[in-house]
Amino acid sequence: MPTQLSPNGVSAVLFDLDGTLRHNLPSSNHTFFDYAAQLGAVDTPERRRMALRWVHYYWAQSAEMLRDQQIYAGLTDAFWSFYAYRTLISFACPEEQAQALGPLVHQRMEAEYEPVDHVSPDAWDTLAALRAAGFSLGVVSNRSRPYAEQMTTLGLAPFFQFALAAGEVNSWKPEPGIFLHAVELLGAQPNMTIYVGDNYYADILGAADAGLRPVLLDPEGLFPEATCPVISSLGELPGLLSTKAL
Repeated sequence: MPTQLSPNGVSAVLFDLDGTLRHNLPSSNHTFFDYAAQLGAVDTPERRRMALRWVHYYWAQSAEMLRDQQIYAGLTDAFWSFYAYRTLISFACPEEQAQALGPLVHQRMEAEYEPVDHVSPDAWDTLAALRAAGFSLGVVSNRSRPYAEQMTTLGLAPFFQFALAAGEVNSWKPEPGIFLHAVELLGAQPNMTIYVGDNYYADILGAADAGLRPVLLDPEGLFPEATCPVISSLGELPGLLSTKAL
């Protein structure tokens, strides 16, 4: 069991992938709001904050997301157009405006949005420090298919024992099953495993329900209600792991 960084019994660290280790540049959500504002939607920091909270909720296997995917037969063009409408409603757009702008914002996202994958510099330093200290490391994502090739392309693969997709085990965050499966793969115990993620509803509540120790990555301060440790960058994680209070 590693002792260099963790005096609190933690022996393993699991990470979420998208939004935690890997980011879109520019941000898909903020690009969406930029387009909406350019098309006439009222844009304020509070509206963005509330809409971002809703986006996190929606993609945490919410009843609305599951119903929408069933109605629109998966992540089809019709699904994304309706999702744009839903997001505009969460952005405090009036119903009529959301209906009018939804297809237009979706079309702009399809035509103009070309993000690139980004891993922040402090992520590399953090992963190197954790590996050097002897922690067991894994990645858990709500993706439906394996993503080992992308992990290799990003340069992340050497740091981790595995990269688990929810579709591989038919268990989706926030369900406890996917977390417990990952802990078993690491040969660890839930109460000695940290889970680091950016989605409060999927990552933090799910990890806590499974008996892991969650850490929320929340650089925009979206979830002040979080009772778990909160960091604004991955560079803060080694320091957090060195505290006995974790």
